[in-house]
Amino acid sequence: MSEPGGRDIGANSQLLRLSALLDLEQRARNSVAAELGYLMVNDTLSVVPYQQAAFWRNGRVAAVSGVAAADPDGPYYRWLARTMAAAVKTSRAREIHPLDAASLGLPPGDWSDSFPPAALWCPLIDRRGVMTGGLLFGRHDPWLDGEIRILDLLAGTYAMSLALEELPRTGRRWGQFAWYRRRPVWAGVAVVLLLGLSLLPVRSSVLAPAELVAAAPFPVRAPFDGVVETVHVTPSAAVAQGAPLVSFDTTERRARLEIAEKAQEIARAEFREASQRAMLDPRGKGRLAVLQSKIAQADLEVAYGRSMLERAQVKAPAAGVAVFDDARQWSGRPLVLGERIMIVAPARGADLDIHVPVSQVVTFEPEAEVLFFSNVSPDRPSHGRLAFAGYASAPGTDGVLSYIFRAHLDDVPEGLRLGLKGTAKIFGPRAPFLFWVLRRPLGAVREWLSF
Repeated sequence: MSEPGGRDIGANSQLLRLSALLDLEQRARNSVAAELGYLMVNDTLSVVPYQQAAFWRNGRVAAVSGVAAADPDGPYYRWLARTMAAAVKTSRAREIHPLDAASLGLPPGDWSDSFPPAALWCPLIDRRGVMTGGLLFGRHDPWLDGEIRILDLLAGTYAMSLALEELPRTGRRWGQFAWYRRRPVWAGVAVVLLLGLSLLPVRSSVLAPAELVAAAPFPVRAPFDGVVETVHVTPSAAVAQGAPLVSFDTTERRARLEIAEKAQEIARAEFREASQRAMLDPRGKGRLAVLQSKIAQADLEVAYGRSMLERAQVKAPAAGVAVFDDARQWSGRPLVLGERIMIVAPARGADLDIHVPVSQVVTFEPEAEVLFFSNVSPDRPSHGRLAFAGYASAPGTDGVLSYIFRAHLDDVPEGLRLGLKGTAKIFGPRAPFLFWVLRRPLGAVREWLSF
């Protein structure tokens, strides 16, 4: 009974895999070149398992798995460009085969930091024998012969799809559009119309990753050098003004207060004794002023000790939401004076930190319009206004050099919490459409001419 059932399961698995392979080939044939690179590095996963993939074409990395738009200046992108350029130059560049750092003459440390150990080079060669590109797949498990055979078949389909996409560009000749010879007036009108449209002012904009932050947070800091005893709130909990947030260990502070109180009692006793002696011996009146100063000093030390005991329980400076990490990492932790424990953010109102890459920065007017599309609800953007721009650039978590822009949101929908990430769109000044399209090429030419 179990054997036929096992054969049925195996047959169904093979049929599903074959169906996925046929569906992927059909989608590849129907895709345009811009979509084909994304399909090759991401959707091939439905047929053969892998962790990372990259597509090489025309001497550059054209697509990377898991990334909608790769950053050419990122360290991972540069490593892929060097690796795939070396793979193209090897003697086995036109055949599918495993790769490693030794076969390409690359440092093994860079490979282990950037890519899985089991790599497979898959060239894309059409029926004309022209290599139109290549794919690099990586994973931790060794490649099986059956999987290599499937990728070899898919590579042929991908190569033919790329070749078909190039046919309309190479097959057409300007002679086919001889209408401009017969109708020179209409051709002139079309040229003038295109020039007019290219000079039409359009509103420039920049898309950049953003994060929701508190608009006017109240920092909660350590009142003195001490050890945290108890955290009374949980992360993202609503707190009222004056509610206890953190308690510090008061053992040392109580001991100091007791010593100060004893010194206060001794100073007062000495003053009483000196006052009684001064009534009988006028020469003892000179010590009374000194003893009064000693009592005043003791009073100040006692008052300071009591105030420090009161400050051992840190309370909320205002009503809002407590923003901090896990409470367990604070209990028993020694802190220094002024070290920040958490912030209390107002319940309503939020700002937006926008990380704009250096290559995309343009001049933005004050109070420029900003739209925030959160990852939770991208269909409901929040509106805001640009508040300020950072003076200096700094590398972000992804390694990209960026400027930090701050925007005030006019409305924060329910359900959006602090720390939520998304994409912000900053609207810049209006510029001719042609200038906006050629902005990056003109910048590259300017850099080249500056040498």
